[in-house]
Amino acid sequence: MEIRGIVERIIFRNPDNGYTVADVKTDKKIITATGIFPLINEGEEVLLRGEYKNSQKFGEQFSVDEAVISLPTTVESVLKYLSSGLFKGIGPVTAFAIVEKFKEEALRVIEFEPQKLAKVRGISGKKAMEISASFSRMKNMQDKILFLQSLGIGVNLALKIYRVYEDNTVEIVKENPYRLVEDIDGVGFATADKIAAQAGVERDGKFRIKAAVLYVLKEAAAVRGHNYLPLYKLIDDVVKLLQIEKARIFDTIKSVIDEMIVTDYLRAYEKDGMTAVMLTVYYATERNIAEILVRQNSRCGDSGDVEVDIAKFEAINGISLHENQKRAIINSVQNGVSVITGGPGTGKTTIIKAVIFILKNRGESFVLAAPTGRAAKRLSLTTGADAKTIHRLLEIDVKSGGAKFVFNEYNKLNYDAVIVDETSMVDMYIFNALVKALKKGARLILAGDKDQLPSVGAGNVLSDIIECGLFSVNYLTYIYRQDAQSLIIFNAHRINTGLTPRIDSKDKDFFFIERAGQDEILETVIDLLVNRLPQYFGVRGTDIQILSPMKKGAAGVENLNGRIQAILNPPSAAKKEITVGETKIRAGDKVMQTVNNYQLEWIKYFPDGSFTAGEGVYNGDIGFVESADPDAGTMRVRFEDEKTVVYTAMEFSELVLAYAVSVHKSQGSEFDYLILTVPGGSYMLMTRNLLYTAVTRAKKGIVLVGSKEYLQKMTENTFTTRRNSLLKDFMTEAAKNTGM
Repeated sequence: MEIRGIVERIIFRNPDNGYTVADVKTDKKIITATGIFPLINEGEEVLLRGEYKNSQKFGEQFSVDEAVISLPTTVESVLKYLSSGLFKGIGPVTAFAIVEKFKEEALRVIEFEPQKLAKVRGISGKKAMEISASFSRMKNMQDKILFLQSLGIGVNLALKIYRVYEDNTVEIVKENPYRLVEDIDGVGFATADKIAAQAGVERDGKFRIKAAVLYVLKEAAAVRGHNYLPLYKLIDDVVKLLQIEKARIFDTIKSVIDEMIVTDYLRAYEKDGMTAVMLTVYYATERNIAEILVRQNSRCGDSGDVEVDIAKFEAINGISLHENQKRAIINSVQNGVSVITGGPGTGKTTIIKAVIFILKNRGESFVLAAPTGRAAKRLSLTTGADAKTIHRLLEIDVKSGGAKFVFNEYNKLNYDAVIVDETSMVDMYIFNALVKALKKGARLILAGDKDQLPSVGAGNVLSDIIECGLFSVNYLTYIYRQDAQSLIIFNAHRINTGLTPRIDSKDKDFFFIERAGQDEILETVIDLLVNRLPQYFGVRGTDIQILSPMKKGAAGVENLNGRIQAILNPPSAAKKEITVGETKIRAGDKVMQTVNNYQLEWIKYFPDGSFTAGEGVYNGDIGFVESADPDAGTMRVRFEDEKTVVYTAMEFSELVLAYAVSVHKSQGSEFDYLILTVPGGSYMLMTRNLLYTAVTRAKKGIVLVGSKEYLQKMTENTFTTRRNSLLKDFMTEAAKNTGM
């Protein structure tokens, strides 16, 4: 069955797969059409092929098997199309003026005779050409995206591909679809392979093998944090991906890898009797970090009598520092690069405050930074000094589309000291950007807990710096914090030394509830969150954060979020909701940003009515949905730092429900009250450092729910996946070259 009509309203569009719900105006009525659409816009004319189906929830809808779009032809549809905000220089007023002048010929004039637009009041000759160029870009983009969709690529990914290749999209994808693996973030080998199969590309051809090599190395970094793979491991993984007999393809793979090394796609490095192979960008990043750190460390010498400054700090604050703390302060002031590492309550914050006091006393400039917004906020509260995220410190260059920082190797940060907290979370990419921006002679003071989970991104920065033996490393083990009587801190240190946490029924901040299976854990967590803990701690359920080691399963993050949302924020006629993937998000929901988005605009209002605005929302930021409007395709979220962001449909996929989050996602954050699930699981996941990381996220109270057997196993399980990194080797080489 065929239906022709005009797109009246786009109700919903999933940017990942193109699934769309739209109202389409036919000659007789307005119908609701659902299915996989090309990138349609309001006002466009569509030819739909499919059939009517009845939905119990939504009534009669037209289920689309195929959708063909064309430019609008009626005066009404042309006006709607031009008023949609798609075209630079055309707002509703200008659109009305153009359509009033040229009627249904308006689009033809814009495309082929743009000079005539200058006859419309308010449109200059220059603006006429800008409007025509904008129209042509939109039409060209639509054609290219339609081509990509015909290959099974979703709208969101098609847009990313078009933005990289633009006019050359069709030619590049047809000639070598495997370039997508190399050039486009988010395109996996399977996607490129599917396109290549349609194009008849050889399965054992060099294009395919090169793409497989690149994909294996990128996946090793993204999933396991490895910056290199041993040559034998790389070849084995490529063979598995290609699904070709190793004996038949081995020599060709080796030849392709050799060619990629010669052409500088890859670098090879001899390490401990084996050949390490890595992407050139990873090699350059780690090499650069190593050389800068060694150089910075060699430029700072003695900085006066620090002990006198420490005595002043003690007198003013009415405290007496331990010799271990004093030594850490002296080392931080006197060395170009220094590390302060220790668990909760061991005095890291006191040391940072003392260093700040000394720098201020000497008239030296400094800045505090952390990898996440939550960590930066906590650092500000505990030290009394302003702290920024590393991204905010370096400032995003908006003109570059978020790909570059304002402060870099050519435009240095003008600080005498840069102090970074939660350094264990910092991956090699952002750390490289930071050290490149340090001015000559600046101190770099790194604070963090070496025993926490490593960064989500690739690399092993903090551990490598500690283990290389070239820099001042101050280990803090004694608990100084006044609230050391807290069982949270006490048990965190027990866990870290391999001892099962002490469980005291009379305790007020650390509890364990034994439950056998995931279903029992799930029901207990819900009861705690909804009924018991809000009353016990005197807080709302949404103030209590749930952590889980896993995403799947009854006690996993995904299922927990669905169940808790249904209880704490159930659907209602008064609340509109937006579908994101398989999740419905509505006003009142607790959500988390899952990627760094440097272009997202935010606004922050103050009690006096003033406000400030800026750009950038970062991975791990948590907030609450203030409104969700599927008709307008927008969602407004207020984050915990009071910044309000309006999301459009293209950004919806960046948000997930956050009643429950994974332990990995909680890094760098601190929550007043926590519930941690302790289900069974893989020994590679249920580890001591994961348990330790989770417990150290709690500030005032934590409840563990699960099996004592698994709790003990986690405490005893010291398994850590050793990340492949050359940073330590490069730092050793750099030190030898400079005579350190």
